[in-house]
Amino acid sequence: MNNSQLPFECTSSELEKAAIKRFRSYIGFLPSQCQIFRETWNHSTVICLDFVQCPHLLDSLKDMEPSLIEGVQSLGLGNAVVFRLGKKLMGWKNIVS
Repeated sequence: MNNSQLPFECTSSELEKAAIKRFRSYIGFLPSQCQIFRETWNHSTVICLDFVQCPHLLDSLKDMEPSLIEGVQSLGLGNAVVFRLGKKLMGWKNIVS
């Protein structure tokens, strides 16, 4: 039995990985060096895009904000998109339903 035939484990960790993978493939233009993860801020969930491994791409990808927001909205992943360089917050965009 290969990996594609193994049953999907429905743990929150596996669901989180699947959601991030789907977001990355939906967007398509995010570099593989860009880390994507979700965080809880108060009562909201935000999608964090960390460019610490590719800081030179941050400004150009911030210009793609409408596509990022569309991806987050269509997949129901969060209430905001946050741009980071490691622990440094570089920008964010709230998503209005």
